[in-house]
Amino acid sequence: MSILLMLLLVAAMAATAYVLVRGVIAMANGQAGSSERQQDWMRKRVLFQAVAIVLVVLILFMAGASSS
Repeated sequence: MSILLMLLLVAAMAATAYVLVRGVIAMANGQAGSSERQQDWMRKRVLFQAVAIVLVVLILFMAGASSS
């Protein structure tokens, strides 16, 4: 189970990095368009970060529960 959580964590971190880099590149090239589109990139990044944080908490909780 912890291996699955670790894989999900890596996927969430990779998705966060991808959305961050893509959003920054789009803004630097002027392709981001409207402020709504820029906000969409920000929302996606925050969502993936939240998923990663929840997975970290679950992994730490499982590690603490197994050591006691």
